[in-house]
Amino acid sequence: MARDVKKVVLAYSGGLDTSVILKWLQTTYKCEVITFTADLGQGEELEPARKKAELLGIKPENIFIEDVREEFVRDYVFPMFRANAVYEGLYLLGTSIARPLIAKKQIEIARKTGADAVSHGATGKGNDQVRFELGYYALEPEITVIAPWREWDLTSRTRLLEFAEQHQIPISKDKRGEAPFSVDANLLHSSSEGKVLEDPAEDAPEYVYQRTISPEAAPDEATLITIAFEKGDAVAIDGEALSPATLLTKLNALGKANGIGRLDLVENRFVGMKSRGVYETPGGTILLAAHRGIESITLDRGAAHLKDELMPRYAELIYNGFWFSPEREMLQAAIDHSQAYVTGEVTVKLYKGNATVIGRKSPYSLYNQELVTFEEGAVAYDHRDAAGFIKLNALRLRTLGSRARKISE
Repeated sequence: MARDVKKVVLAYSGGLDTSVILKWLQTTYKCEVITFTADLGQGEELEPARKKAELLGIKPENIFIEDVREEFVRDYVFPMFRANAVYEGLYLLGTSIARPLIAKKQIEIARKTGADAVSHGATGKGNDQVRFELGYYALEPEITVIAPWREWDLTSRTRLLEFAEQHQIPISKDKRGEAPFSVDANLLHSSSEGKVLEDPAEDAPEYVYQRTISPEAAPDEATLITIAFEKGDAVAIDGEALSPATLLTKLNALGKANGIGRLDLVENRFVGMKSRGVYETPGGTILLAAHRGIESITLDRGAAHLKDELMPRYAELIYNGFWFSPEREMLQAAIDHSQAYVTGEVTVKLYKGNATVIGRKSPYSLYNQELVTFEEGAVAYDHRDAAGFIKLNALRLRTLGSRARKISE
């Protein structure tokens, strides 16, 4: 039985699913619907979403469309990249990091309009339902959450289309057939899942890839770029200062042209199942390599190694939807503290699917050529000091070895 809801803010894309959800909310809950559409750099025109919402009876003042690309990169993507966050060793968390921002905007609109509920189009099998709803509850503990995929009986594409026709929801001809796979995209990445990708033993068809050319088709000549960092964030490419979103957009174009950023992954979802996805993160792949490059000369060994130990936990928190949790904020504070001197320039070679750091420099570099050189000269390192250092570290191993020998005799 439908709960008593007066006004709901729906995360709305204008596609089949969320258009059906919009009408379903109106007919099932008899409530006023407010739509929120975020420009996260997904590469789609957003005005059609506005027109479709109006066609479905949404008042113009209840249609919210916002360009959040700069906020997305500055306040979500860049903090995550300061941590070098990678889930299960490979995934750069492109979908995961977008959900808390959408949830935050929905709650802001709910407060502004007096809405008592929020809704999303995530299915009951995936991670996104968790990410959206943890965000909602963290920011507005008493909000009512409506998750249609967990409530309705429209369990197939055929039934969705039937509902759309019954309620005169316009569906373009190219959307009426069964999609070969589903796509989610934003400025950081695109992800493709389902249908032709469900068998992890089968190679993904080339037409699945949205944002990169194949490494085989990439130019035979390498592209060299220099990325400047200030306190852990990229600020310029080849000497040109750029805003966060503009910089990531340029890195995406460079990555695409050189076949960089493809990932075919079977991952462990938070809800317990394994899923296969094809991800493309061209600019993010370059950015991660460059950031690790500048850290290699500016971070102390202890700080660098501790960051690497903390990173899997941090990445898992983002993947599982705990962006607004106190533990993520605690880790972020430690990570951001480590970035105080992560400033300088990194030269990256882009070539046929690879982003390789080939040079790095910083006014705060800890690299001392005089210490590491094999040439004779004035050095602050006495080779003889190593003997005592080794013996002290070997003491417990020698003790263990002596015991093992006694046991075997």
